[in-house]
Amino acid sequence: MSIFRRRRAGGGGEEQSDRILVVGLGNPGTEHAGTRHNVGFEVAAELSRRWDLPRSKKKFGGLIAEGRIRPGGPRVVILLPQTYMNASGDSVGPARGSLKVPPERVVVLHDEIDLPFAEVQSRLGGGLAGHNGLKSLKQGLGSTDFWRVRVGVGRPASTDPEIVSRYVLRRFREPSEQVEALIGDAAEEAERLVEQIGSAADER
Repeated sequence: MSIFRRRRAGGGGEEQSDRILVVGLGNPGTEHAGTRHNVGFEVAAELSRRWDLPRSKKKFGGLIAEGRIRPGGPRVVILLPQTYMNASGDSVGPARGSLKVPPERVVVLHDEIDLPFAEVQSRLGGGLAGHNGLKSLKQGLGSTDFWRVRVGVGRPASTDPEIVSRYVLRRFREPSEQVEALIGDAAEEAERLVEQIGSAADER
């Protein structure tokens, strides 16, 4: 018997897993650590600590760890694509397909310049707002109907694409305690969302 509970998609189609795929967006390499664009990696790392997940393994072109958020709680898979932000879908698409996770059970953690620093919002679907990581995920998943935890990193006083790019690729200039609070708030919102998705599946 499978160790995973399974359910069939609405019309009795392909079997789907009860797992929730949590994707942290960022760029690999120490030179990108601590930048605004890598806040998705930071939130994912905080969740992995909170959920006491095992050491990550290399798979699907990324780093992946699996477990439960608490005893008897939803089963999660955390994936950090190592493809660079612009090609995140090349990692997430195959992972989602292999794990049989429907798009509505995918939670993406990403930086959001259209939110002020320290603000966190979540939503299902919606536009891509010029975010290259989200654009790649749309291609890899074949859908925009995935959950996003939008982590506000603020916007520079310019709409020039080069200035915006340099801004998100720089490290935070806010005090470290404020950055830590932002990561903590985003992790709490992601936990709430995972619990919500898990509870919705249990009620079916």
